[in-house]
Amino acid sequence: MALSTPSLLSSRSIYLLNPILFSRSGRQFGGNPPLRWNLRRLNRKLFSVMASEKEVFTSPEIAKSFDFTSEERIYSWWEAQGYFKPSFDRGGDPFVIPMPPPNVTGSLHMGHAMFVTLEDIMVRYNRMKGRPTLWVPGTDHAGIATQLVVEKMLASEGIKRAELSREEFTKRVWDWKEKYGGTITNQIRRLGASCDWTREHFTLDEKLSRAVIEAFVRLHEKGLIYQGSYMVNWSPNLQTAVSDLEVEYSEEPGFLFYIKYRVAGGSRDDFLTIATTRPETLFGDTAIAVHPEDERYAKYIGRQAIVPLTFGRHVPIIADRYVDKEFGTGVLKISPGHDHNDYHISRKLGLPILNVMNKDGTLNEIAGLYCGLDRFEARKKIWSDLEETNLAVKKESHVLRVPRSQRGGEIIEPLVSKQWFVTMESLAEKALDAVEKGKLTIRPERFEKTYKHWLTNIKDWCISRQLWWGHRIPVWYIVGKDCEEEYIVARSAEEALLTARGKYGKSVEIYQDPDVLDTWFSSALWPFSTLGWPDVYAEDFKQFYPTTILETGHDILFFWVARMVMMGIEFTGASPFSYVYLHGLIRDSQGRKMSKTLGNVVDPLDTIKEYGTDALRFTLSLGTAGQDLNLSTERLTSNKAFTNKLWNAGKFILQNLPDRNDVTAWEHLLAYKFDTEEALLKLPLPECWVVSELHELIDTVTTSYEKFFFGDAGRDIYDFFWGDFADWYIESSKTRFYHSWSNSVASVAQGVLLYVFENILKLLHPFMPFVTEELWQALPYRNQALMVSQWPQTSLPRDVKSIKRFENLQSLIRAIRNARAEYSVEPGKRISASIVASTDVLDYISSEKQVLALLSKLDLQHVYFVESPPDNAKQSVHLVAGEALEAYIPLADMVDISAELQRLSKRLSKMQSEYDALVARLNSPSFVEKAPEEIVRGVQEKASDAEEKITLTKNRLAFLQSTVASS
Repeated sequence: MALSTPSLLSSRSIYLLNPILFSRSGRQFGGNPPLRWNLRRLNRKLFSVMASEKEVFTSPEIAKSFDFTSEERIYSWWEAQGYFKPSFDRGGDPFVIPMPPPNVTGSLHMGHAMFVTLEDIMVRYNRMKGRPTLWVPGTDHAGIATQLVVEKMLASEGIKRAELSREEFTKRVWDWKEKYGGTITNQIRRLGASCDWTREHFTLDEKLSRAVIEAFVRLHEKGLIYQGSYMVNWSPNLQTAVSDLEVEYSEEPGFLFYIKYRVAGGSRDDFLTIATTRPETLFGDTAIAVHPEDERYAKYIGRQAIVPLTFGRHVPIIADRYVDKEFGTGVLKISPGHDHNDYHISRKLGLPILNVMNKDGTLNEIAGLYCGLDRFEARKKIWSDLEETNLAVKKESHVLRVPRSQRGGEIIEPLVSKQWFVTMESLAEKALDAVEKGKLTIRPERFEKTYKHWLTNIKDWCISRQLWWGHRIPVWYIVGKDCEEEYIVARSAEEALLTARGKYGKSVEIYQDPDVLDTWFSSALWPFSTLGWPDVYAEDFKQFYPTTILETGHDILFFWVARMVMMGIEFTGASPFSYVYLHGLIRDSQGRKMSKTLGNVVDPLDTIKEYGTDALRFTLSLGTAGQDLNLSTERLTSNKAFTNKLWNAGKFILQNLPDRNDVTAWEHLLAYKFDTEEALLKLPLPECWVVSELHELIDTVTTSYEKFFFGDAGRDIYDFFWGDFADWYIESSKTRFYHSWSNSVASVAQGVLLYVFENILKLLHPFMPFVTEELWQALPYRNQALMVSQWPQTSLPRDVKSIKRFENLQSLIRAIRNARAEYSVEPGKRISASIVASTDVLDYISSEKQVLALLSKLDLQHVYFVESPPDNAKQSVHLVAGEALEAYIPLADMVDISAELQRLSKRLSKMQSEYDALVARLNSPSFVEKAPEEIVRGVQEKASDAEEKITLTKNRLAFLQSTVASS
C-alpha cells in the first residue's frame, strides 16, 4: 500500500506542485512562496501507479480532497482483511459490546447513527489497545412493527390477514424479511460499524429461539411466570396488548363531560356531578369516590348512587384520599375495567371489575342499548341521550393526555385481559444489588437513580402478545380441559405431547397457545443468547461472556437495559455487562425533537453524501453523555472542513518526506525516536514544543477514552491538530524546508511531522475512521492498517521549559500580527522590528528568528534582538508580548503617517457628531420620560461605546502627532 513521496534531496520548487496550497486563504495551510528550498518535484507517474495498485486507497498527492465515495471501498477492504473479528494476538481481556438490535423493518435514522458512532469509537479504541474485540451485530424481529408492515403490503394486494392461515401469513413475513430485512444492516455498515458480521444474529434465528423457549420454561419452573386477567394496554386495531414503551402520550383537544349521578333514595336535588373525559365507560362504573375531607359530599359517603342509562344500577359512594378535590367537581367515577388508576383502586378496595368493551373497540352487552357501537360513536350517542334525560350538566373544552400506539397511531384502550406475566420483584432485587455492589456501573451516573427508582417500584411484566409474528409461547392446552387450570409448558410440541399422554392417556389432544412473546422478552436475552447460551460450553460464551459494556439510548433504560440485567443474573449468575453507557436524543438545531410532522428529520444517508461519514460521526460524538444533542448544518460544515484540513495536512507532509525509493533517507528518518527525555531535549524549540504537547495530548485523550468522555477526547484532538499542529508547527516547519541550508534540520522536521501526524491519526481514528485510514495508507512504510495498529504509548516525556519558551514566542508573534491588523498593514508587506528582552530570552527567541519572521511577516534582514529599547522607540509601536519580552515596530513601516492622520481626524469628527447627537437625546426630558426603558438603556449603551471609541481614536492621533514631532 506504500506510495511514492517527494524527496528531501530535490532541487525543484515544491511550490510548483500546488501553488494554492501555500496561499494564505481562510483556514488553509499557507505562507509566501519559499525563497529557498531543496526538494525534488513529486514523481506523479510512479505515485499514480502505486496508488491504484489495489484500487482501495487514494493519496492526498492525487486527490484535492477526501472522496466520500471511497468510504464503502475502504470498509469492504477492512472486512475482507478480517479486521472486524476478535484477535487474540496481543492478549488482554476481551472487550465485548452487544449491539442494540434495530428493528428488521427499520431504516437508518439519527438515533442509529448515534449508537453506531459511539459504539464504534469504543470498539476501535479497544482494538488498537490490543484487546480481543467483539461487537456483536444483529436485528430484532419487531413483532408488532413487522406484522403491521406485512399486513399493509398484503392490503395493497387486496388480501386481509384473516383470510390467510397462520402458517401462510408467517411464510409471507419470512419472505418479506429475506427480501428487505437486510436494509438496516447495510445502512449501519455505511456508518463504518466495525462489528463482526460473521456473528450477526436475528432474534428469530433457531439458536436464539431455543434460548427464548429455555428462558420461559426455566422461569415457569421457578414459579416466576403465571397466567391471569389484569389491566393492560390494548390496541383495538392490532388486537394485541402492547408494552408501555409502545404507548406515546400526546396532548390533544377534547372535552370534559359533566354528568349527574342521582343519589339512591334521595330527593331530586340529591345528586353528584361527575366530570369525565370518557362517558362511554360509565357502564363499567363500580363505585363513586370523593375525598374524605371534602365537606361538600360528606353526607353522601356510605350511600348508593344510580349509574345513568343503566336502568337503575346502584354503586356505592366511597371516600378515598386518591381523589383530587380540585379537579372537576371533586367526584370520581371508578371504572376499574377501563382506567389504570381505577383498576389499582378497585384492587385495593376489593371492588368488582366490569369490562364494557370488546377487543375491537366496540361496546359489549353490558352497555345495553349501546352494544356494538364503536367507542367513539358511543360517546356521542351517550352524551346526546344524557342531554335528553336531563342528566347532562355541561360539556367544556379540555386538553386530554391521549395514549396512542407508537406503531399504528390509534388510541390505546386500558383493558383487563388474560395474559402471561413475569413476576419481577425477586428479579429486580438482584438487578438493584448489582448496581449497589459495583458489579454494574451506569454512565452518566445520574441515571442510576432512575434505574433504582424503577426497579424499586416495578410491576409484573405482561409478556404475551396477540400476534402471529414472533416467538410462540411454549404452552400447550388439553382439548376439553379448562385452559387456565390445565396446561403444559414444554420445550417442544413433541415434549408437550409426551407429557400430556403420560398424564391423560394416549388419546389426548393438545393445542399450542396462539399468543407470541413480547419482543422485549427475546431482547432481554440478547447479550448471552447471541453468544451461545443456554449452551454454557459454547466457545463464544466461555470467551466473551459477560460482555463489557452496553451502549444505548437513555429512553429504554427500563424496557431493555434493566430487563437484560435481570435476565442475565437470573440465567447466568452474572450481570451481562460491567458498564451501561446511555446517550441522549438527537434534536434539530433549534432543540426540537425530530419528527415528520415538523419536517425536521435529517436522513443520515443524505448527510453522509453531503458531508461524509467522518464529519457526521465526529459531530455526533462531541455531545455530552446522556444529554440531548442539537444537530445543525453549521456543525456538520465545520467538521467537514476539519476533514479537509486533515487532508491538506497529509498533502503537505507527503510533499516534504523523502522519496519512498530513497532507502537511506527513510532508514535515517524511521530511526528517529522521541520517547525519551534525552531525545526530546535535543530537538529545536518548535519541535520539542509540539512533541511535548503531543505527549500530553496522548495522556489526556487516553484518559478520556477510558472514562467514556468521548466529547472531551474529540475536542482535545481537534484543538491540538488545528490549533497547535496545523496553525503553528506546520507553519514553523516551512522554515526548515524552504529557508534552511541544513539537511539535518530539515530531516529532524520531517521526523517530527511524521511522528506527530501518525499519532494524531491514531488518536482520531475511532472518531473518523475513513479519512484517517486513507491518510495512514498514503504514508510510506506503514506495515499494517491503521485500525489494527498499536495505540500510542502513554506517559511519554514532556519538556515544560520548551513549552513555556514556545508559548512566549507565540505571544510575540500574536502581538505583532495584532498590530499589523490594527494598522491595516498589507498582508504581503514585510516590516522591521526590534525584539527587546533579557539575554536568556533573546537567546531562544533569536534561535528561531526564521520562524518569527515567517509567521509575523517580518523582514528577516531587519529584525534586531536587543536588551534595551531602540533609538527610534518613540517613532515605534510598542508591544508587550509577555513578562520581559517586548517588541518595537517602526510606525513608518506599517502606515503612511500623514495619510493616517488625515483619516483618523475625519473619523474622529464623525464619531464626535454621532456622540453629541446621542447625548442630546439623553439630555432631552421628553425622551427620557416618555421613551420605553429598554430604548433609553440602548441609547445610553451606544453613547458609552461611542465615548470609549473617541478616547481610543484621540490617543491614536496623539501618538501619531508625537511621532511626527519627534522625527
